[in-house]
Amino acid sequence: MTALEFSYSISNLTKSLKPVAYRLTRDNEDAEDLVQETVFKAFSNREKFAEGTNLKAWLFTIMKNTFITNYQRMVRRNTFIDTTDNLHYINSTDNITENLAYSSFAMKDIKKAIDKLDEIYRKPFMMHFRGFKYFEIAEKLDIPIGTVKNRIHIARKELKGYLKAYSKR
Repeated sequence: MTALEFSYSISNLTKSLKPVAYRLTRDNEDAEDLVQETVFKAFSNREKFAEGTNLKAWLFTIMKNTFITNYQRMVRRNTFIDTTDNLHYINSTDNITENLAYSSFAMKDIKKAIDKLDEIYRKPFMMHFRGFKYFEIAEKLDIPIGTVKNRIHIARKELKGYLKAYSKR
């Protein structure tokens, strides 16, 4: 692919990058910056693009990785290391004292809500919660992967309904 063809292809795909960037950043200006940085990285790494592969997917991967890198950089910038003997990590923006009783009540309510789920939804949900991948759950339960995804989706939806009191208004 020539430089002109590459440039033309990227300019056609740039409009589809903006909504995804906005979903990641939730800020219009940050989204525009992320798109600009993505396009810049794509042009500077043009030789790494394998012709015949999906250019749009390549751009989205660059965007996602750029967002993650920027986010990690921002978190690191706001984290201080205490050099005392205990070496605590202190996040300067999170100086909050929490009432642990609230989290204890919340955990009890979450456990009750999970117990209310039908077994066919609870089992795949808990396996996914414990870190199993969809295909692993499908193999273990001997059901199609689409069924696994559907049951986990339904379990989340029901849990959301049971735990409505904890949602932010």
